[in-house]
Amino acid sequence: MSTLVNYSGDNEFYSGGSLCSADLGLMLSLGHADIYFPVTKRARISSPFVVEERTKNSPIEKLPDECLFEIFRRLQGGCERSAAACVCKHWLMLLSHVRSSDICHTNLSAADGASKDTNMVSADEDLEVGCNGYLTRHVEGKKATDIRLSAIAIGTSSRGGLGKLSVRGSNSVRGVTNVGLSAIAHGCPSLRVLSLWNVPNVGDEGLVEIARGCHSLEKLDLCHCPSISNKGLVAIAENFPSLTSLMIESCRNIGNEGLQAIGRCCTKLQSLTIKDCPLVGDQAVISLLLSGTTTLKKVKLHGLNITDFSLAVIGHYGKAITDLNLSSLRNVTQKGFWVMGNTQGLQSLASLTITLCMGVTDLSFEAVGKGCTNLKHMNLRKCCFVSDGGLVAFARAAGSLESLYLEECNWITQMGILNAVSICRKLKSLSLLKCMGVKDLPPQASSLFPCESLRSLSIRSCPGFSSTSLAMVGKLCPQLRQLNLSGLTGITDAGLLLLLESSKAGLVKVNLTDCLNLTDEVVLSLARLHGETLEYLNLDGCMKITDASLVAIAGNCPLVGDLDVSKCSITDSGVAALSCGVQVKLQVLSLSGCSMVTNKSIPFLNTLGESLVGLNLQHCAISSSKVGLLVEDLWRCDILS
Repeated sequence: MSTLVNYSGDNEFYSGGSLCSADLGLMLSLGHADIYFPVTKRARISSPFVVEERTKNSPIEKLPDECLFEIFRRLQGGCERSAAACVCKHWLMLLSHVRSSDICHTNLSAADGASKDTNMVSADEDLEVGCNGYLTRHVEGKKATDIRLSAIAIGTSSRGGLGKLSVRGSNSVRGVTNVGLSAIAHGCPSLRVLSLWNVPNVGDEGLVEIARGCHSLEKLDLCHCPSISNKGLVAIAENFPSLTSLMIESCRNIGNEGLQAIGRCCTKLQSLTIKDCPLVGDQAVISLLLSGTTTLKKVKLHGLNITDFSLAVIGHYGKAITDLNLSSLRNVTQKGFWVMGNTQGLQSLASLTITLCMGVTDLSFEAVGKGCTNLKHMNLRKCCFVSDGGLVAFARAAGSLESLYLEECNWITQMGILNAVSICRKLKSLSLLKCMGVKDLPPQASSLFPCESLRSLSIRSCPGFSSTSLAMVGKLCPQLRQLNLSGLTGITDAGLLLLLESSKAGLVKVNLTDCLNLTDEVVLSLARLHGETLEYLNLDGCMKITDASLVAIAGNCPLVGDLDVSKCSITDSGVAALSCGVQVKLQVLSLSGCSMVTNKSIPFLNTLGESLVGLNLQHCAISSSKVGLLVEDLWRCDILS
C-alpha cells in the first residue's frame, strides 16, 4: 500500500533536515514504511552506502509541540499530512492527535487537496472497500501496534476515516494501547464497526475516546479485553444510542452496571452476544429485555451466572427475538426453561440453540415447543436429560419445525427420532451427530407416516446406527435430496441400497466418508438411480471402492462437479475412464491417498483439467517433476501435491 498504514514503528522514520523526494525514496528502501508520497523515480542503489549525517538540532525541532500542532492542523490534504508523518514518530504521534474538525480549510486548498487525495485512494492497495461502501482495515498479530493505528488514522482522515476497523492483537511487547485507539477516535469520526480482540492494554480510556470521537458507531465487538470495565461500556452506551450490535466475550471486568447502561440508552440494539463474563448476572439481562422500546432480534448468552429468572424475563419480554442461543447456563434449572416456554412471549422466535444446559428435560423441552409456535430451526447439543418422550412431545408441539439438529443427546434412541420425523409434517432437514443412544431396533416403521417434506438427512458418527436403521429411514424419507452418512462404519451395501431405491426425488449431494464396508455395488446403484441429478459425491476412506465406481460415474453422472475418492482403491485405469466420461462440469477432484495412481495418469488429468479448478494429488505415486509439468499446463487449477 502507498498510504501511511503499514509502518512497523521500530525506529524513527527520519530525524531531521529537509524532506525531499529522493530522501524519502532512500528512507523507504531502508525499512518497512508504507506511506503515501507522489510517484517519483526510485533511487537506484547497487552497492553498500552510508547515510549522510544530518544535524540533530534543526530549527524546526526546537519548536514546542503547541507550535507544531498549529502547523500540522494547517496541512490541508492527506498527501501533505502523510508526508509530514514520515519524518519521525514524534511528528506521527502529534499528527494523530489532530482531529478532523481541527483542520483549517480554504476553498483553494480544499479543492487541491481533494484532487491529491483522489490519487491517494487509487494507490491505497492495502485498504479494502467494504460492501457498504466504506473503508475496512484488519490489523493482526505483530502488526497491531499504536504506530500502525496512528498511521491508519492519518492516512485515511482526509477521506472521512475508516468505516470498519478490526484489531486482533498478539503483540505482547508493543501491542495496541489507549494511545492507538485515541488516534483512531481523532482521525476516523465516521467509524461504524469496531472489533477489538485480545488487546489487554486497551482500557476504559481508549473506549471513552472512541465514544467522544466516533459518533456513527453501530457495531462493537470486545473479546479478551481484561482492562475494559463498566466505565468504558457506560461511555459507549451514553454516546451511541443508535448502537445496533454488541458482542462481549471473556471480558472479566464488565458486569451488570455496563450492560444496564446499554439497556437504558441503546434502544435500537438488535444483536447481543455475551459470553464467559463472570460478573454478568440476572440484573444485566433483565435491564436489556425490559427496556420499553427494545428491538432485540438476536440474543446469545454463553457461560453466564444467570438463573431461572433471566429465562422467565426472556420468555415474557422477548417478543421481537427471532434467534436465541443459550449455552452452558449452569444455574438455570428445569423451571427456568419451563417458564420461558409457558409465558408464550417468544412468538417471533424462528431459531433456537441450546447447548450443555442441564435444565433441559423432557418436561421443559415440551414447554419450549408449545411456547414457540413459529419455531423453524431447533439445535439441541449435549443436553443429556432429553429422552424419546421429550423429543416426540416437542415435535408434536412445534408444528412449524423445518430443521432439527441433535448432538450428543444420548438418551434419545432410534424410535424417538423416527417418531419425531413422522410427526413433523414440515421438517426439511434432520441432523444427528454422536448420538450414542441411536441403535438398531426391530423394524417398526409400518405404523409411521412418511415425511414427504424431508430433503436433507445427516447422520454422522453414530456407531450404533447400521443397515437395519437405514432401511427404515429410507421408507420414511422418500424425497431426500442430500444425504450425509459420514463415519457410519456399521452400514453395509444392503441397507444403503434400500434407501437409494426408496428415494424418488433424485439425490443431489451424497457424503459417505469413512463408510468402510461399502463396495462398488452402492456406487453403481447410485449412478444408475440418481446419476442424472448427482452433483456432489464424497467417498473419502471407502477402501473397497475401485475403478468400477469411476467407470459408472463417468458414464452416468453428467452433472457431478465435486468428486472425492481419497484413500480408495483407484488406479490409473479409473482416472482414464473418468477422463472419457460425460461429466463436463467436474471442477473439484480429490485423489489424495490413492497410492496406485502413478505418472501414467498425467495425460488423463490434463484432459480433466479443462474444467478443473481444484485437484488433490497428495500421497499419490506421481513424481514431483510430473506434478510440476501438470501445474504449468493447468495454470487455472489449484493443485495440492
